[in-house]
Amino acid sequence: MKFNPEEEILKLGNPSRFNFEVISCYHCGSDESEKFLVGEDDLTGKEGKFLYVQCKKCELVYQKPRLPITEIKEFYDSEYIAHRKKKDWGFLTPLYERAMNKHDREKDKLVSKYVEINSQTEILDVGCAVGTFLLHLNKKYDCKISGVDFKEDLSYPDFDKINFYEGLFYEQPIEENKYDLVTMWHFFEHDYDPNKSLEMAKKVLKPGGKLIIEVPRLDSLTFKLFKNKWPGVQAPQHTALYTKKAILNMLKKHNLMVEEYLPYGAFPPYFYIFTGTYFKMFGKGLKLDKIIFPYFLFQLLLSPVLLFQRKLNLSMQTIICKIE
Repeated sequence: MKFNPEEEILKLGNPSRFNFEVISCYHCGSDESEKFLVGEDDLTGKEGKFLYVQCKKCELVYQKPRLPITEIKEFYDSEYIAHRKKKDWGFLTPLYERAMNKHDREKDKLVSKYVEINSQTEILDVGCAVGTFLLHLNKKYDCKISGVDFKEDLSYPDFDKINFYEGLFYEQPIEENKYDLVTMWHFFEHDYDPNKSLEMAKKVLKPGGKLIIEVPRLDSLTFKLFKNKWPGVQAPQHTALYTKKAILNMLKKHNLMVEEYLPYGAFPPYFYIFTGTYFKMFGKGLKLDKIIFPYFLFQLLLSPVLLFQRKLNLSMQTIICKIE
């Protein structure tokens, strides 16, 4: 019997308010696919089961059918970790803030290898959330910072320093040939039209500018361990799951020159190890305020292994592209 994603999603018993839309493969446009896995929003525990398929033609894994973009915002509320709404973590608050700030410093260390940043550098972060990475760069280099995010009501100290665009990246009135660097830190796997986003990035970058994309890596050790409980699934927010081959093929399709491929990223792979283990053992709904102490304890215990994280293909991948 021929696989039918529309029939398959009906079997999952989702809330009646969900209105799914059927799409074709983002990369090749094919409608031929096979079932890959069923994912949930394990991080927050919100209801819903979501189907991922694998394209029979190009092997891209993507969500099909998916929620319309008008209905996805309920999954990006104040509990969403990237928005950093919660401030009080008790006596562990300094550790939490240090970890979040370290993430921005790791991004800085990565991009500064490929882009010389100074007071004249124009930087755009796509999917910027509350903009802590941009604010870190501005404080350190006095560079010019812009961000775009489709989530409204974002707020953070000094957020007004960011030239902010609200809405979909490819719909923004951004000047052509403006930016020296465009970053997409865990944005691309959320994107509802990755083809338009890549073309928009090419349009707004200067000749010689860099596009840096970091996404979870589907063909990684942590996916093999956790399968549908892999934190990189994060349904329904993640619309596509990229192997190394899939992301490079997508960039090649848009004639983007890959300067370097890295089998790691700025995002800590330990987060995937810990949360994947939690989801496997206890199910969905991670209460960060309840697990923050064991999180840091087990990170300390695993620190000898994590010294080799860049060699182990644990969870992340980063691609540096140059605009000719």
